[in-house]
Amino acid sequence: MQFIKYFILLILFAITTFLGYIISKKYSERLKELKQMKNCLNIFKNKIKFTYEPIPEIFKEISKTNQNSIGKIFESSAKQMTCIQAGIAWEQAINTSNTNLNKEDKETLNNLGKLLGQTDVEGQINQIELVNKFLDEQIIKADEENEKSSKMYKKLGVIIGLALVIILI
Repeated sequence: MQFIKYFILLILFAITTFLGYIISKKYSERLKELKQMKNCLNIFKNKIKFTYEPIPEIFKEISKTNQNSIGKIFESSAKQMTCIQAGIAWEQAINTSNTNLNKEDKETLNNLGKLLGQTDVEGQINQIELVNKFLDEQIIKADEENEKSSKMYKKLGVIIGLALVIILI
């Protein structure tokens, strides 16, 4: 009987520790996704500047080279651009994406959609550079949050697990 009790306590401790690590991983994933988005936007800017390819083609290329959640945003918006305007397709792809980006990140990225496909090359490049500056700020904030919150949730999972084990013994 004691063996079952200790086994359940061990499982409980493992679950709370695991939950702490899962929650902390969201912060590091957000930081990673913001950096990936910045890289993808730089690729987009360079392709617009030098190749003059249509936006859907550029987005398809970006999605092929990035097989992650950020690449899926570009893939989704490229598919939607066959039916609707580029800016609307971009905003829909951002808003329906399954990423760790928060509301503020998505609002920053949605700003790109306002002029996407509606201005000349220079206007779009300027808009991409503006969004990149906002992303730089978001990356700094995400890095600070990751440093604080990631450690906190890992430790919190372990502490709650230990507290529950002590209480239940």
